[in-house]
Amino acid sequence: MGSTDWDILRKQARHLENDIDLKLIAFNKVGAGSSSISSATDTAPLLGDHVFESLSLEIEQMLDKLSSINEKMAEIPGTGAAVMHVLQRHREILHGYRQEYLKIQANHTTRMEREELLRGSGLGTSSMSSAATSGLSRRDMYLKENTHIHNSSSMVNDQISIAMETKEHLTSQRQHMKRFQTRMHDISNRFPMISSLVQRINIRKRRESLILGAVIAICTILLLLYAFH
Repeated sequence: MGSTDWDILRKQARHLENDIDLKLIAFNKVGAGSSSISSATDTAPLLGDHVFESLSLEIEQMLDKLSSINEKMAEIPGTGAAVMHVLQRHREILHGYRQEYLKIQANHTTRMEREELLRGSGLGTSSMSSAATSGLSRRDMYLKENTHIHNSSSMVNDQISIAMETKEHLTSQRQHMKRFQTRMHDISNRFPMISSLVQRINIRKRRESLILGAVIAICTILLLLYAFH
């Protein structure tokens, strides 16, 4: 496996991270709204719970897939500190998504239990609970957006670090090639006899190649004439 495999896996990881990011936003909205639906309609809460469970299962599968991609990336031999930094950043993003997923599930469970208690006690505080839930959800959305911006900035910094390291590596290779060419030029200038001998050898090789080609051509023509006659 090489740099091409690394690039493919990293693109898959970034694409999956963006998908998980969007799913978590929808998951948070469903979790915040499904328990605050009016109890006058019996089917609406069931539908909200169904969507919540479906999103929960889908996000779990996506997180497992992202974890598998990160493990495959870790198995590829690294070529520098920048690559290890990028891999560590992907692991941190995965950990952050898992924590947020568990937090949304815990908040949803807490809201459901609170709604059950309020309905059981008959207290008319459903509007206060809905407002508090809405405020909490809005604050979570702001925190989520801030985290997303921070992650995007970190990924850009990682790309810049890799580009700088690649540039330094190519510059070093170019300098080595220049020094090698200079040494070869010095050697050829110091030993003109060697240069002359190499030229004669090359001329003889070309001459032998021409002779061999002519022999092969003549043999081919003779075989064709023999075959047709």
